[in-house]
Amino acid sequence: MAKRRIKLTFPQDLVKEPLIYLLGKNFEIVTNIRRADVRENMGWVVLELEGQDQEMERGLQWITESGVRVDPVSGDVVEG
Repeated sequence: MAKRRIKLTFPQDLVKEPLIYLLGKNFEIVTNIRRADVRENMGWVVLELEGQDQEMERGLQWITESGVRVDPVSGDVVEG
């Protein structure tokens, strides 16, 4: 199992959609929210993902196609 940290940035029209839930449900990926800031007009979430590389790529492609910006994260995440 691989781990990856990413930052998802949601535009206003997707802030209320359960996309992180669907990412974990529709793909074999464990999602762990490490930081977040969600407001009416935008939101971002730093996620730790765990799963097979191929499955994470499939899930990230899906969420990108849904309109969410995906950026890699290194450091600056609460360790624990």
